[in-house]
Amino acid sequence: MNGLLGVLQCQKRLLAAYLLMVGGAGAATEEARIVIKGSNTFGEELAPKLIAHYREGHPDVTIELEAKGSESGLAALLDGKCDIASASRWANEDEQRLVRSRGLRLKGRLLGYYGIAVIVNRQSVVEGLSDAQIRDVFTGTVRTWASLGGRDAPIHLYIRDPVSGTYLGFQEMAMERMPYASSAKRFQRYSDIADAVVKDPDGIGYVSMELAQNREVKALSVNRVSPSFYSVNEGDYPYSRGLRFYTLEGRESRAVQDFIAYVLSKDGQNVIKEAGFVGCFEPTRRWWELD
Repeated sequence: MNGLLGVLQCQKRLLAAYLLMVGGAGAATEEARIVIKGSNTFGEELAPKLIAHYREGHPDVTIELEAKGSESGLAALLDGKCDIASASRWANEDEQRLVRSRGLRLKGRLLGYYGIAVIVNRQSVVEGLSDAQIRDVFTGTVRTWASLGGRDAPIHLYIRDPVSGTYLGFQEMAMERMPYASSAKRFQRYSDIADAVVKDPDGIGYVSMELAQNREVKALSVNRVSPSFYSVNEGDYPYSRGLRFYTLEGRESRAVQDFIAYVLSKDGQNVIKEAGFVGCFEPTRRWWELD
């Protein structure tokens, strides 16, 4: 009888140990899953590069990505539907008020900057435009280079396709959300826009700041401010935005913390720069303001 009780107790202990092990594995699996929702600007090109590079050293971590806009990401975060909300703007007062009303606190981190350079062909005599002139060019109100101090020729517009986050981003930053001119030719990649402008003396388009530096094109100054890592960091260049991660304080898993730390590390910042964005640790006089 005592032997039978011993066997049963041993089996009970083994079962408890097994359940603990399964439970622990489930917790580890849950912790190794990260859901990011939000900004098209972040999600379209930058996020896949960061995720792919991160998973080279963390193959056991699953990262799910959805890019439907900054507002959708912050809403999903508050509803518990994601771990990280990516945003190409600050959380607005209404969103912050809603967070406080639920007894929660947002934790924001600056990842880098999204900057767009307006480019023309190297042969163009136009060196810079005002923000109002650029708005009028891309909306089709101004149609000839002569109106801008250039030669007597029609302006040829090259832009991103509507599914691109940049298509909407440039509308918001440079065009007061007005529609693009119907004559604009659309491309899936920045490099295609740059190629088109290289071949067209009357072309104008927009690309990442890195492409503007490395291509045989001319980047225009805007309101007499040239696009550069420095002018973006200083907040002087108008066509740029800060990219941010938002999380809920006290609700970050270890996997989430580790991924964010990677993005802010030298390796992550290098990926951001290689993708044509501006890292948040570029040299600047006001480095202490980059929080």
